[in-house]
Amino acid sequence: MSSPLSKEQWAEARRLSTDAVLDRIERRKALLPYQQRVVALLESAGCEVLFVEKSRRIGLTWGFAAYAVLKAARTKGAGGMDVMYISYSQEMTREFIDACAMWARAFNELAGEIEETVFDDSDEDGERSINAFRIKFASGFEIIGLSSAPRSLRGKQGVVMIDEAAFVDSLKELLKAALAFLMWGGQVVVCSTHDGVDNHFNEQIQDILAGRKPYKHVRITFDDALQDGLYERICLVTGKQWSAEAEAEWRQNIIKFYGDGADEELFCIPTQGSGTWLPAPLIEARMTLKPEDAPIIRLELPANYLQLPRLQRAALMAPCLAQLAVAIRRLRPERRHAFGFDFGRVADLSVAKLLSIDGLLCRRSALTVEMRNVPGDEQKLITGMILKGAPRLVGAAFDATGMGWTVAEDMGRIFGFRDPDGGGGMIEPIKFTSNSDWYRLNMPPLRAAFEDDGMLELVKDDEHLGDIRLVKVIRGVPRIPDVRTGETNKKRHGDFAVALALAHYASLQQWFEYGYTTLRDLAEPGTPYDDEETYEFWRRHW
Repeated sequence: MSSPLSKEQWAEARRLSTDAVLDRIERRKALLPYQQRVVALLESAGCEVLFVEKSRRIGLTWGFAAYAVLKAARTKGAGGMDVMYISYSQEMTREFIDACAMWARAFNELAGEIEETVFDDSDEDGERSINAFRIKFASGFEIIGLSSAPRSLRGKQGVVMIDEAAFVDSLKELLKAALAFLMWGGQVVVCSTHDGVDNHFNEQIQDILAGRKPYKHVRITFDDALQDGLYERICLVTGKQWSAEAEAEWRQNIIKFYGDGADEELFCIPTQGSGTWLPAPLIEARMTLKPEDAPIIRLELPANYLQLPRLQRAALMAPCLAQLAVAIRRLRPERRHAFGFDFGRVADLSVAKLLSIDGLLCRRSALTVEMRNVPGDEQKLITGMILKGAPRLVGAAFDATGMGWTVAEDMGRIFGFRDPDGGGGMIEPIKFTSNSDWYRLNMPPLRAAFEDDGMLELVKDDEHLGDIRLVKVIRGVPRIPDVRTGETNKKRHGDFAVALALAHYASLQQWFEYGYTTLRDLAEPGTPYDDEETYEFWRRHW
């Protein structure tokens, strides 16, 4: 189950986060916070297309109805326009129109009665008609509830709302018709519960997360809605007394009701997602570099390494450090670089991955160091050498789960930690156990880099191919399953894939480049600064 909290844990969490429930302002507002956020986003500048993946029965359509009335009741000069609502069933459409009528009365907007009308849709293929519900406003605009047939949008203009989009017929064609509205200042809102990973709705969500589509995106799970007061609102409407225990019991019953479908229906995780994340031919197509182009340095130390004399330990490390120094000197100084580090100590490898970024924004493998049975201090030495030597380093993302935090922390002492807003230093520690959304949000951009020709180049390497192929889509999220590959005592756990994902993530972050100019550079011939003695005086006292 995607929400691992038990009934008792949920009750305790809600009791701690909900003080003086009856006195909370949010409880008495017409729209709950998540409904408010969606409406505010639609009202904001630049929100032309919005995709919302959501839990079932959280009342988001209620918020859309409020926005529809506000939009249609305005004059054209104030940004008013027609609003067209589309769903997969006539009952849903009628519910939406009824909610719009209620909001029109609440807002005291001058609106006519609900009309049931028929639009002629005849063409050379024969005669047909489209049933629709309509509310007209004094502004001259109207709210229309249409069928999900793409042709129903023909000749219209305004805001298009597609509700439960994953379940309409021909969503791809419907979106093509709807997106044409943007040419004349329209707006498209697509909202749905998931219906499988292969559904066009989920494909659009993945494209947005990957950065292929410049659309706005919101995700509202069942627990998100509960934390924003959904059950409190239900109690208010039904006259029940709210308590943390009652909410936990109700939540547990809803999850039990959906059973195996709870992940998809309530927690926005599309089903049928246990297959391979990337096909081998696609991965191999991006492996265009030779080892001499981007070295792969592998270091394995004996189990008794720490018990050996200091001189013997230095001798075991020397070849790797020498190779690393040569590889760093060969890095292209004109390119930016980004770093990812996946930590392992006993069972798994540590992998340090450096990507270069060229002028066409292609992420190209520059250097990889794999370490097996390497103690923490030696890992920090190797990592520090790469970070110090990488030209124009724009960011470094570290696996800070468990013992990995020690490497990330020490590198942060030297290079500074990145602020949440992207400023500050270079190092960003990522604890995968506490940041469960990291894979969901950051693997789609990496997949897009694999799929888009010319955006990613890796070294031909069989073990790296196996690591990337190990990534599976588990409960809708690409991640490394709890299995290992390879020979006994040489097992791999997708380590390169994680380091690559971290490096790619670091390459996409906001970065700052600094430089300096010396006094000598500023000085022109004949000025006092051009005199050696004067220059040295100012250099010492600047």
